[in-house]
Amino acid sequence: MNAYDEHRRAAPRWRRLHPPLVAGLTAVALIRPLSSVAGLSDAWGRPATPLVLTAAVSLTWILVVGLGRAPEPVPTLVAAGLGYALAVLMLSAVLSPLLTGELRGPLAHPVAIVPLFAVNALWGALCGVCAAGLRRMRGSRS
Repeated sequence: MNAYDEHRRAAPRWRRLHPPLVAGLTAVALIRPLSSVAGLSDAWGRPATPLVLTAAVSLTWILVVGLGRAPEPVPTLVAAGLGYALAVLMLSAVLSPLLTGELRGPLAHPVAIVPLFAVNALWGALCGVCAAGLRRMRGSRS
């Protein structure tokens, strides 16, 4: 183990995250709101489409982190969940006025902002626990 790896292991968990991985996982989750914006959720049927997409994103997150080399599965996926919440907040702030002519979403109802972040952090944490379990089942400790 070199000095860089030793320093990384000694750093707090959040400092050991891999930002490009977190950004990629966040981008994968954006398929949910973008499918809604594109009208796919209505065309394919509600509530099935959002549920299927949520399951697909969750499975993707678990497999990518559980089979990959991310140093911290739970914090990585909590960060992805929080990144997703921030992206959804920003997307709704920009797209809702353009598409509907009025502000909709969490910024239109500020009381929804904290639950938005809490629910998505919990979603990431649950996926992170599953990814860590997958990693343990495979016998990997990285």
